[in-house]
Amino acid sequence: MRSGGCGPMREHSRPLRRSTDNRVLAGVCGGLAEYLGLDPVAVRVAYVLLSILSAGFPGTLVYMVLWLLIPEREYY
Repeated sequence: MRSGGCGPMREHSRPLRRSTDNRVLAGVCGGLAEYLGLDPVAVRVAYVLLSILSAGFPGTLVYMVLWLLIPEREYY
């Protein structure tokens, strides 16, 4: 018998971080691509298209907020 909840939650092995390798401006799209296992160029193109084609998605503002909220990856 399963205990409560809506099913198994998928756990990521690493936290979401801004990329230091796949960076054009601040590494937000590169970090999202690394986290999701996608091509960074595809994530950038999708983000730009979503920003241009959607009047309800203020791409520049969202990018700046993500820049502030997502910490940069640290290498030791």
